[in-house]
Amino acid sequence: MASHTAPHPALLTLRFVVRWLSRAALWISGIGLLVMTVAVAWQVTGRYLLNDSPSWTEPFSLLLMSWFILLGAAVGVKEGDHLGFEIGLHFATPPLRRAMEITTHLLIIGFGIAMAWYGWLLAMGTWSAKMAGIDVPQGMDYLPLVGGGALMALFSLERLVTDLTTPKVAEVPLGTEHPID
Repeated sequence: MASHTAPHPALLTLRFVVRWLSRAALWISGIGLLVMTVAVAWQVTGRYLLNDSPSWTEPFSLLLMSWFILLGAAVGVKEGDHLGFEIGLHFATPPLRRAMEITTHLLIIGFGIAMAWYGWLLAMGTWSAKMAGIDVPQGMDYLPLVGGGALMALFSLERLVTDLTTPKVAEVPLGTEHPID
């Protein structure tokens, strides 16, 4: 029987923080989707029933959409549901598969950091201008890049640390079904 050691307290803390942030991101995304739906419904009502289309609904809806898409994408990274080359992983030898998984985590961390950094530069570079239709800084358009990128990097870092510190369970090989006699 294989012995299993408890994860390091820092890893447990990281997992707790990531789990909490992931749930918060999902809730914020869901609420944002609902609020956006109400705003779009109000725009349609204003345009077609009241003949007075509100100017704030479109930029507000686009801003909300940016948030829930990027937060949802970050949660997808946490859950491992991001784009990948699964067939390549399936047919790779275990050492190559491990190298590919680690490389993927490192690339996502780098991508998330770059997205957050350049999103921040865009936000600060456009902060003094106002968005058309709503009286908020234009830089608000780029803050979802900062939040989503930072979460992607953090979530992928947690997966990398977990993969490096947790022993892998052997996978069940495909094609072991027994024919019916």
